Formats: sequence, C-alpha cells, structure tokens
Amino acid sequence: MSLPRIAIDAMGGDVGVRVMIDGAAEARRHHDRFKFLLVGDEARISTALESHPNLREASEILHCEDVVGGDEKPTQALRRAKTTSMGLAVNAVKRGDAGAAVSAGNTGALMAMSKLALRTMPGIDRPALAALLPTLGENDVIMLDLGANTECDARNLVQFAIMGAAYSRIVTGREAPRVRLLNIGTEEMKGTDQLQVAAAQLRAATGLAMSFDGYIEADKINRGEVDVVVSDGFSGNIALKAIEGAARFVTDLLRNAFTSSLRSKIGFLVSRPATELLKHHLDPNNHNGAVFLGLNGVVVKSHGSATAGGVANAVMVAARLLEEDLTQRIAADMAALGEDRLRDSK
Repeated sequence: MSLPRIAIDAMGGDVGVRVMIDGAAEARRHHDRFKFLLVGDEARISTALESHPNLREASEILHCEDVVGGDEKPTQALRRAKTTSMGLAVNAVKRGDAGAAVSAGNTGALMAMSKLALRTMPGIDRPALAALLPTLGENDVIMLDLGANTECDARNLVQFAIMGAAYSRIVTGREAPRVRLLNIGTEEMKGTDQLQVAAAQLRAATGLAMSFDGYIEADKINRGEVDVVVSDGFSGNIALKAIEGAARFVTDLLRNAFTSSLRSKIGFLVSRPATELLKHHLDPNNHNGAVFLGLNGVVVKSHGSATAGGVANAVMVAARLLEEDLTQRIAADMAALGEDRLRDSK
C-alpha cells in the first residue's frame, strides 16, 4: 500500500533542525512505510541526516531559507507563505505532494496558512485545534477547540463534537466515544445559550458514532470518564493552560519537597519508581501533536520546545491519521448527521 508523504517543517520550533530531523527519524522507525518531504535549509538538513541513513533514504529535501518567526503576526506570515518552510510544507499538502504537514512553528501562522491553503471540509465552518491530554483512565482524552476559535456558536460546537469523536475512534478504538461539552456545571440549565442549543442538537441527532450525555466540568477532564471534551477556543485554551500549570506545580512541589532535607532525599530514593512514572505521565512530549481538524488535509502542530521524542510523537500522530483516513471519517459522520437537520434545529 502506497501512503502519502509527510512534509516536515524542519526550520520551525525553538530548538532547530537537528531536533526536527531526529524526531522524524524516530517516527520513521515506527512507521517505516512512510516517506518524508523535509522543508528547510538543505545544508543543515543534510548534515542532520548523516546520523539517520534510514530517514535519508526515505526523504526528499525542499530547500528553503526563509522562516516564520515565533512572534510574527499571522497576517505577516501569510504574505510569505510561498517562501517560508512552514508555508511550503502546508502547500505541499495542498498540491498533493504530501498527505500531512508537521510544524513546531508559530501556531497562529500555521493555522492561518493551513486554513487558507487547504480550506475547510464540506459541512465544516471552522477548523478546530485538538490535542490529547493524559487521564487516570485507560485512554487519553481529546480536547477541542484549544484556541483556534475564541467565539463559537452552537453549530460550531456540534461540528467540533463530530470531528473530535472521529479522531477519538482512531486513538481509543471505541466505536462510540463519550463526548461532553465543557461547562460551568452539569445541570441542563447551566451555561450559555449556545452551549444549551448545541447540547440539544447533539441529544436529538441520530446515526452519530458517539455517546453524548451533556456537560462536564473542568475538574473532571482528566479523570478518564470522557473521551472527547468540546469547548470554544477561549475556554478550551484557558482550561488547557490551567491543566498544564497544575502539572508543573505538582512536579515542582515534589522536587522541592524531596530536596528539602536528608530524610526527604532518602524518601525520594525509596519512592523514585513512582515519581518517575508521574514524571513520564505529565511530560508534554509524551502527548505532543495537536491537530487542526476539519481541513482538507492533515496538519499537526508540535510544541515549539519539544524534544526529539516529542517531535516523533507529533509525526506519528500525522502518520496514524493518514493511515486511518481521518478526513474521510469526518466526512462520513457529517453526512450521517445531515446538514438539513443541523440547520433546522438552530
């Protein structure tokens, strides 16, 4: 089976070309049927590839020296979409030279370029940024939107739920993922008018491959009781930052506690297996790879400061979504819902 290539923006991110190439090489070892289009400075990429003959044999380099800055405004970056490594990686998907693009660069610029180049799928009004978060359950939870759309109406939220459920079926294997809307309470009368309308539409919809049962509060996101959490981008981004901050707080608190005295240091040695497991579970590199859902193509955003292992996880997310044909799953689910029923219920 011939699979589409994955385009890698080798110049994006905070760390540089070496980490992006090391990460792609690690991902290639897990998904050896894929080939890659490495976009960026050819000399630097070629040097980094010397350590990875397996990746070198499966890759083509598209030379580009222009890079989108980390603090560059999306409108400015759009003007250079045809000359920057990020823009060329996304445009490779548009032309069909690649099936997915992976970048660790400027999130706003990547979203703007992706939306302009790839457009949204039929029936989808806006793309959403979705990511995997760790839970106490057997599976990670998918949360969207995480910042692409600060204001959303009920129609957007319903579409996000459908896209998130399709993504969840790939990563969890559940035929009917548990989907909830993020709200300030679980009672039916809680929340904005848009949330209540979206909840009513999802309850009334038939033929959707999901299990919808209302709302979830932010403190339950990581309990393992839900597979997909749907929100507008404003609330979702705040919730995500709060979760990440709490994880760093716990990690720093434990570090300070274990170094406060000799007795604490001995206690650390005794409990080290447990603390190492906690560290692994909270490490964002192990859940790296946010996806822009709803586009005519796969685009994955890696953390700018991701390690090679984190980059590998982002690339493997792209590979898996191509293997499982995520866009076709979303299209089928939108067809099952029926645009007329969505319009009629507004």
